Amino acid sequence: MADVQASVVVAALLGLVVGCLVALAVRHGDEARAVPAPEPDPDDLPAGVPELLAVLGGPAVVLDVSDAVVRASPAAHAVGLVRRAALVEPDLLAAARAVRADGEVREVDVDLRVPAAGGARRSLSVRVAPLGPLHVVVLGSDRTEARRLEQVRRDFVVNVGHELKTPVGAVSVLAEAMADAADDPEAVRRFATRMGVEARRLAVLVHDVVELSRLQDGEPLAAAERVDVDGVVAEAVDRCSTTAGARGIALELGDETGLEVVGDAELLTTAVRNLVDNAIRYSDAGTRVAVGVRLDEGSGHVEVSVSDQGLGIAPADRERIFERFYRVDPARSRVTGGTGLGLSIVKHVAAGHGGDVQLWSQEGQGSTFTLRVPQAPPRRPVRAAAGTEQEESAR
Repeated sequence: MADVQASVVVAALLGLVVGCLVALAVRHGDEARAVPAPEPDPDDLPAGVPELLAVLGGPAVVLDVSDAVVRASPAAHAVGLVRRAALVEPDLLAAARAVRADGEVREVDVDLRVPAAGGARRSLSVRVAPLGPLHVVVLGSDRTEARRLEQVRRDFVVNVGHELKTPVGAVSVLAEAMADAADDPEAVRRFATRMGVEARRLAVLVHDVVELSRLQDGEPLAAAERVDVDGVVAEAVDRCSTTAGARGIALELGDETGLEVVGDAELLTTAVRNLVDNAIRYSDAGTRVAVGVRLDEGSGHVEVSVSDQGLGIAPADRERIFERFYRVDPARSRVTGGTGLGLSIVKHVAAGHGGDVQLWSQEGQGSTFTLRVPQAPPRRPVRAAAGTEQEESAR
């Protein structure tokens, strides 16, 4: 009987202990459920995103749920997309909120004023996309130069069309006049002569347009070789001698220098001819145009200078003188037949040869245009089979 009572007591004690343990476990589980899970930190980006933003070359910005900037690349600050740790463009903020609402990627074009660049305008093409559940990423691509080139091409097409109208319209009118004057041989000859002038003007314009287009396509130095600068200048002056003689303008050519450059001889001749032709067009009868070649020891550039005694160029025109179709004196260009492309071609030829073109001008005293191209490397001597030394072009 005593053993039975002892067993009952032990069982009761075990039950009490188990009950207490169960109660404690239930209470602990309730407390654990009562403690809320920690909220995700808006500053915590998905793995790898900070490293990716660091290597992106273009503007990149990451926004949190409150549109605050979490990360921004240096380029985003440089172009003015982010200022004082905030995204400043309202259209991009609106796009970010729309993306956050529906998760759809959006593209926005914006124009920004860049304070660091003196207020210059930059055109950006921007993609706004979701980045995880809490962030939106704004990625920009600078399209300023591309859009500038698009505008240049549109202007170029418009200008070409405008320039073509004049000779084409003149030829059409002269053809009608010639038909009406079929019984008047003198009038026919006069109209035919004028038609020839307009046809040549049209041919020059088409040639210059094609030449400029070829230069812009990056073709000029496909087969570069050593070029004798004295020969280029002599050829260019010779091509302009007839025009100069007809206008009563003397062409003066400096002494030979033996200088060489690396490039395209025909393109360089075209550039020098355009400079000489331009000087002739804007000079009065009885004046002279001087062409000289020298080496600038400091920069290592061969300089071809063309100086005239014309009217000079006003300061306001000097900044635009190398633009396509820009003319200082449109009325004079119409009389002399200039296309307005000659100096633009010179600029592109110089750039294609690693050089530039400079201008000095004084109103009432004339102008000097200087084409500058790097000098060719010196020829190195090589020993011939017979033991004598010969020269070989440096490669």
